[in-house]
Amino acid sequence: MTDITNNNTAHSDQKPALNTTTNGHLQDKLVRDSITHSQNITAQVKARQSPVPNAMTDTGSDANVKKSNDFTQVQDLPTGTPQGQQTTMSNNPTNNSAAAQEQTAKQTLFNQRDDINNPHTLDTDGNEQTHFGYKTVNKAEKQARVADVFTSVAKKYDIMNDLMSFGIHRLWKRYAISLSGVRAGQHVLDIAGGTGDLAKVFSREVGRNGKVVLSDINAAMLEVGRERLINAGCNNVDFVLANAETLAPFDDNSFDLLTISFGLRNVTDKDAALKSMYRVLKPGGRLLILEFSKPVFEPLSKAYDLYSFTALPIMGKLIANDAESYQYLAESIRMHPDQQTLKQMMQQAGFENCDYHNLTAGIVAVHRGFKA
Repeated sequence: MTDITNNNTAHSDQKPALNTTTNGHLQDKLVRDSITHSQNITAQVKARQSPVPNAMTDTGSDANVKKSNDFTQVQDLPTGTPQGQQTTMSNNPTNNSAAAQEQTAKQTLFNQRDDINNPHTLDTDGNEQTHFGYKTVNKAEKQARVADVFTSVAKKYDIMNDLMSFGIHRLWKRYAISLSGVRAGQHVLDIAGGTGDLAKVFSREVGRNGKVVLSDINAAMLEVGRERLINAGCNNVDFVLANAETLAPFDDNSFDLLTISFGLRNVTDKDAALKSMYRVLKPGGRLLILEFSKPVFEPLSKAYDLYSFTALPIMGKLIANDAESYQYLAESIRMHPDQQTLKQMMQQAGFENCDYHNLTAGIVAVHRGFKA
């Protein structure tokens, strides 16, 4: 960065040649006045930038001023929030103290943009293991691994959904919305909402007096959904980075409706996520879970396995240049609880009147539960 003070000093040493004409004297005077004015402004700016002198600390040097005011690193750049939209990680006020930053660093194992408020660390879970597709990994690692998958596929997520399901995923989502009972003026939270298919519809249904929050743990997916909904004119939607296991940014009893579409199977601790969903749901509110499940027709199940483990990675390679991520997605479906097991998990989290509806012979199911 060029130092304006040095530039002004250099110019001040170069005095213009004086002409003998009246116009020449006038030009000389204007140049000298301009240089003097520039030096005065520079001195005022430096005075405002310089910290108040401290008897114990020398804070008046030019080096300190430049260090504190020049943006020399990417992380030093100021950040802002798009007008009319909210992108946040927490309701707590920001604390910029060194102690708070050090504490945050200790609590976070991975990059925060990819691993939002991970409740699983080596300190809390040790070497306790879970599944990542068919692989076995430490609990502390799974969240970041899943983040890598969805960061990789975010830009091609919608087109891959259409190709993989032959467009049927749109019918599955439409059926889930029909079970939502959403009404004008309500508050809706779409968890792991990704590119915003459901949130877009809910935005229209709740109207100007309602509110929709599209949340996702993955910044790349959330950005795709944010851009899509803003372009669609959805001005009653907020966009929040949130971990489904804690839903930390949200208060108790905040939402009339919660939905999570094809996201629960990627959560490290599904029981913790269901309890958090129960916490933020209002009494009388409902939860809808749209997720891949277990086919109930055996011949279809075998054909589905063949398709999942051969066609999906090939399409992932051709379209998204990422066969490995779609191999994981196929494996994660097989590791997800079946219909009856997930229903029992919802009941254990406190939900009542739980039921489920099989779609496409159980390849997908919509689970529904209510908070008393």
